[in-house]
Amino acid sequence: MPAPGETVTGAVFARHHGGKGGNQAVAAARLGAPTSFVGAVGGDAFGAEARSALEAEGIDLSGLAVVPGPTGVALILVDGRGENLISVASGANAALSIELVRDALSRLGPSERDVVLVGHEIPTASARAALVAAGAGGATTILNPAPAGGLDRSIFGLADVITPNRGELATLVSAEAHRIGRAGIADARPEIAAGTLLERNSEGEGVRRAVVVTLGAAGAVVVERGGRWADAPARRVRAVDTVGAGDAFNGALAAGIAAGLELVPAAERAVVAAGLATMKAGAREGMPTTAELEAALGEA
Repeated sequence: MPAPGETVTGAVFARHHGGKGGNQAVAAARLGAPTSFVGAVGGDAFGAEARSALEAEGIDLSGLAVVPGPTGVALILVDGRGENLISVASGANAALSIELVRDALSRLGPSERDVVLVGHEIPTASARAALVAAGAGGATTILNPAPAGGLDRSIFGLADVITPNRGELATLVSAEAHRIGRAGIADARPEIAAGTLLERNSEGEGVRRAVVVTLGAAGAVVVERGGRWADAPARRVRAVDTVGAGDAFNGALAAGIAAGLELVPAAERAVVAAGLATMKAGAREGMPTTAELEAALGEA
């Protein structure tokens, strides 16, 4: 990776479909979950391509708005070990308004049978509106706090499950520690730090059901209310590109819960799906189908 002010040559350029919300929708759809997508693209060529790519995966796009301006774009650097750095130009994602979210979810009518997975590459107020609307219908709500900046209990306290990685967990917990005077808790083990987000404190209610912390090559840990926690270990894979692995995890987790799995088994399957996603270049190319995931699970 280049340092500030440094130029590094010798890399290879490629263009892939992406966006956390789009990736997560694809991950869920490939695992057999009937999937609808709520979001926004611009009226440009990138937007048309993004729509076509999602349609090809069988995703319902009745909630996909076309707004003035460019479609969101991410520039991603991937090193020789598969690790990545990402910079996003939000474009149409920043124009996904509260009204667009409410209208789309009103038409879709999420109920107790559904899972609504909400990302944070959209305005915070719109993410909150999605959680409120989904919760009002009785759907299970999952918040992927990526990026985590600007989120507090007024947002994540509306979610049944949140799915931070280590860095996002540290951001959420550090903000909590600063407000309530619990210095150092952000440096605790993930299951300890995550537990603080489940507790009620002077700032309000915590996450309703569980915090699932993704740990990269170490898998994930599921931390539930009451202090219960369980590891979901990863399997060894030959990683080519970790871009999209977190999205594969989130989409697979949502699909598993929607299929009736309990949280820990759903997380265990999602970890395997995320591992498979790292074995091909690009954010979506390696996301497994049901057959591929079942084959990998059968090799254990």
